[in-house]
Amino acid sequence: MVRLADGTEISCHALLITTGVSYRKLDVPGVERLAGRGIYYGAAITEALSCKDEDVYIVGGANSAGQAAMYFSQHARKVVILCRSNNLHKGMSEYLVKQIEETPNIEVRTNSGVVEAFGEDHLEKLGVRNSQTGEEEMVPAHSLFIFIGAAPKTDWLAGIVERDERGFILSGPDLLKDGKRPKNWTEDRDLYLLETSIPGIFVAGDVRRGSVKRVASGIGEGSISVQLIHQYLAKV
Repeated sequence: MVRLADGTEISCHALLITTGVSYRKLDVPGVERLAGRGIYYGAAITEALSCKDEDVYIVGGANSAGQAAMYFSQHARKVVILCRSNNLHKGMSEYLVKQIEETPNIEVRTNSGVVEAFGEDHLEKLGVRNSQTGEEEMVPAHSLFIFIGAAPKTDWLAGIVERDERGFILSGPDLLKDGKRPKNWTEDRDLYLLETSIPGIFVAGDVRRGSVKRVASGIGEGSISVQLIHQYLAKV
């Protein structure tokens, strides 16, 4: 049974959760006004191509920021990663840190972040502050890409399906502990790949833990989950 916000209740034999995530916003002056006009959350191939021979700034210190930096480095004159921690190793995979260190046109600025964005119709400059020294500088910039995490907003599922510490929904092999099924699992079978800790409830896309945060990946998971739901319903 699913209860909607207006009190309506819907019964179903299978449920697919594809509610996605809400990306965290960079709350500094000028960013919201220039969003979509030189300031972007996430990155795409088309945006990378439009940054050819530019200096590109990236905010973030996790894998998504590192992967974007590596991609942009193929097109941009220089890529500057602004990382608020004192090194990339705290939030980024070792292989990615090594690739960044070996890429000559990527610069990493630790203990650094954007304090203000400037521009009329498009991003023109950024105010960058070093939190350790307190030093601030103004840098010319036309492209800023922000990777500071995403929130799945799955509190409505608390106590029902198992989630990780950040709220992302666990599914399939992620739910096996020492080869054992979840404690509340009621079926005499193994979980399907995209099935949650409750039989018949499936998950796909960005809201699933471990998903690749890309449209094509979400579409692929959606089609796979529909096939798994057909298999599930055939045995109900």
